[in-house]
Amino acid sequence: MIRYLYADQLAQEPGLAHAMFRDRADQFHTRLGWEVQVDENGEERDAYDGLSPLYVIWQNADGGHGGSMRFLPTVGRTMVNDHFSHLTDGVLIQSPVIWECTRFCLSRGASAKVSAALMLAGGEIMQNFGVRHFVGVFDARMVRIYRRIGASPEVLGSDGAGRAKISVGLWAFTPEAQARVAEAAGISAAQSRQWFNQSFDSANQLAASA
Repeated sequence: MIRYLYADQLAQEPGLAHAMFRDRADQFHTRLGWEVQVDENGEERDAYDGLSPLYVIWQNADGGHGGSMRFLPTVGRTMVNDHFSHLTDGVLIQSPVIWECTRFCLSRGASAKVSAALMLAGGEIMQNFGVRHFVGVFDARMVRIYRRIGASPEVLGSDGAGRAKISVGLWAFTPEAQARVAEAAGISAAQSRQWFNQSFDSANQLAASA
């Protein structure tokens, strides 16, 4: 199932949170060889995890982490503006209706449908928060994944070639795209919306009782 958790809610799900950050370390440091920081607990975190992002997490039936993404509004600090503006010719992407999506991560052995489920959840954020586009940096390996699940972005700029190529993409989410991604995920639109409502109904109940 899909979970939507803000950074300050991760403490309520310590096992799931640890598994997510551990899988990020496994994917980005161990498998891809990126220069990311891994702490003594085997977790990968960066400065943007400290900016109260919203995490979208696929939680396996056993409660473990299957995959996740991180979202931040572009009106604040973002990775694309801080580190990759050379890919957009120095143009900063800042708008209340554009959010950044980063740290797209899949656990080892995750089903191919998990990628589509995460993208479907991104569509829920767009529809419910009035977001028109997501922006994010992606590498060459992601092109095939996006194409397979029917969620290819508009490329704003690229650098490098072959496996070393990185790009900045802009995603929209039309009803047609939602239908394609839902089919790829094997999840109905009704189920997707139910998971979204469950997460935010629970968050509202906790806020009311605080």
